[in-house]
This record gives sequence, C-alpha cells and structure tokens, in this order.
Amino acid sequence: MTADTPDTPATRAAAALGLSHEVRVIAPARSAEEAAERLGVPAQRLLKTMVVRRGEDDHLLVLVPGPRQIDWPKLRTHLGVSRLSMPDAEVAREATGYERGTITPLGARGGWPVLIDASVAGGGTVSVGGGAPGVAVLTDADELITALDAEVVDLT
Repeated sequence: MTADTPDTPATRAAAALGLSHEVRVIAPARSAEEAAERLGVPAQRLLKTMVVRRGEDDHLLVLVPGPRQIDWPKLRTHLGVSRLSMPDAEVAREATGYERGTITPLGARGGWPVLIDASVAGGGTVSVGGGAPGVAVLTDADELITALDAEVVDLT
C-alpha cells in the first residue's frame, strides 16, 4: 500500500488476500452508472454488495452488477428458504462493520457467505467497494471469486 492509498479494512483485506488490485478514489456519485463512469469501468463491472438477512444474526453478502437487481424468487429457491429480507442500515453496519454505501465483502466482519451473480464470472476487471465513501477496489472477477470463496449463482 502506498502512502496515498486509503487505509480501510477492505484495502487491507485485498492486500492480505493477495489480490492483484488497484485502489481508486472518486468523488461521491449519485448512481451506480455515474460511479462506474468515474472509475472507468462499464456499469456491468461495478459490483454492488448487499446484505441479505436469512434469520436472526444470519446474513449473507450478495454481489450483483450495478444495473441489475436481485431476483428474489431465484435467491430464495437457491437458499432453500421462503423468506429473506434486507436489514436496516444499523443491522447491516453491525453485521459487516461498514456503513451502507461502503459495504464490501473485503474485510467485512461476520465471515458471512458470499454469493456473486453468474454474469460476473469469466474474468475481466470488476470494481467492489473499498470500505469508505468514494473508495473502490478494482480487481479481476475470477480472482475475487476465488479469494472470497464465493459461490457463483444466477441471481439476477
């Protein structure tokens, strides 16, 4: 890490996992598309990390490309549950250690399972949150999947 690289749990985790990565800092964006443009990646390669609650103190992290939405019936079927929810901001922070808008699987507390939409696999650069506003970690999709021991699933 260089002196001007933001020091967050996410940037430290990327380094500790041995990910080939680049950390970029951008001005706050109003949308995923705007953030992707500022980062210089297609919106399809900007990954949103969402905390999904299966039950009391039972969460998972779901990564989907910026313009896509979770297909809740597909996710429920895959997990074998009839009900899922998105926790409020405080519960999400407690579960991951990150504020909404900065949540990332890199360095998140909880050791929650990670699911990544199947459209992400196959290589190429992706951007995930860097654990602070405007901070992003760019890395290879397949390297990220391997480092996170993520399950690749059709989720969108």
